[in-house]
Amino acid sequence: MAAIPEKMNALLVGGGGREHAIAQKLRASERLGEFYSTDSVNPGIASLAQHIGFEFDVRSAYRLKQFCDAKGVNLVVIGPEEPIASGLGDELAAPGRSIAAPSKGAAQLESDKAWAKQLMRAASIPTAEAHVFGDPSAARAYLESRETAQVVKAAGLAKGKGVVVGDSMEEALAAVERMMVERVFGEAGARVVIEERLEGPEVSVLALVDGRTIYTLETAQDHKRLLEGDLGPNTGGMGAYSPAAFVDDEMMGSIEREILVPTIDALRREGIEYRGVLYAGLMLTPAGPKVLEFNVRFGDPECQALLPRLRGDFAELLYRTGAGTLAEADLSWDTRVSCCVVLASRGYPAQPETGFEIAGVDEAGAMEDVFITYAGVRRDADGALVTAGGRVISVTALGETLSDAREKALAACDVIQFDGKQLRRDIGKRPEAIGARASTGAG
Repeated sequence: MAAIPEKMNALLVGGGGREHAIAQKLRASERLGEFYSTDSVNPGIASLAQHIGFEFDVRSAYRLKQFCDAKGVNLVVIGPEEPIASGLGDELAAPGRSIAAPSKGAAQLESDKAWAKQLMRAASIPTAEAHVFGDPSAARAYLESRETAQVVKAAGLAKGKGVVVGDSMEEALAAVERMMVERVFGEAGARVVIEERLEGPEVSVLALVDGRTIYTLETAQDHKRLLEGDLGPNTGGMGAYSPAAFVDDEMMGSIEREILVPTIDALRREGIEYRGVLYAGLMLTPAGPKVLEFNVRFGDPECQALLPRLRGDFAELLYRTGAGTLAEADLSWDTRVSCCVVLASRGYPAQPETGFEIAGVDEAGAMEDVFITYAGVRRDADGALVTAGGRVISVTALGETLSDAREKALAACDVIQFDGKQLRRDIGKRPEAIGARASTGAG
């Protein structure tokens, strides 16, 4: 690929909170030229990028390819998992164009959990013992033969909601019924992965991979449960903080050697070159880190927690990721801690109530060291901001300590008002997070 352009035209695919955070970071790049987005409704993205002018449909990728060719797009950034898994990056590839997203083949790490388990098992990558089922009767029989709690996962893409960590046999059996019989996740639940339940703190490790070079980002910890104290149903994520206090340099070295590098090598043996973001959701068990899941894109809300801490030119970093020149990147991290709190709608995650006017966003965004990203937000006919999804807004703050960052984030959350607002005020208050401070260097 030719040398990196001094000014690059970029296209962002996606319209959620993660993509708004990416758009904010790209807009701050000195190398950014024209900036386009497929999203037509997220007000935050609309303030930063030009809409492509037509409704994007992943089934009509050729139209987006024509747009990229006509506009001289140098960099394509794909945020959500669905278009990555469908092979959109493969469709948009062209000489001189960097695709900062994995190929369809590489995306199987996330889109097919059964395939990912087989890859990990063959490469001796530490993960939970698991079995794959395509027949609900066989899945039920297996669960009934187990003496310990099991985790049931939809094998396909389920928007972060296809995992049930059962505390009892009844919960696990009910999960099989919902996924395989009732098909609440559609074809994503036609097969399920049933695996042993691991114990220990969770951590998200994200890395940029350009085919051969792996640049490990700072760690983050997501909070999936809806309610404080890690109670209630699983969600797409109610908050995150960075860095995770309990991952030191020695453990990170072990994660890189035993998980990240072997995964990329295993993919290469399958004839797959991985380029893009690799997200490893890990459980830090007494026997060492084990993989819970792989994602092939930035996590949400981990992305909102990480990017405010990232220093350097983000557009250049992503371009180098897709171009295979990541080794030449020059980056560092803000040494402060970040805390991200998600504001969700009443009824989320089951049946979110939407359409309520949002107030106080500008005031919250003007607070020092506070970053606001829109997810389920739209403008009504009068131009007012209204809620339009389960997770509405992410509020991230930077502080010298985790407690400081949390207090700043919560103060901003209190300024933002809408009917039915719900949030967790204990992000980062898990015992292992107490006293968390940022590490120095590149992570």
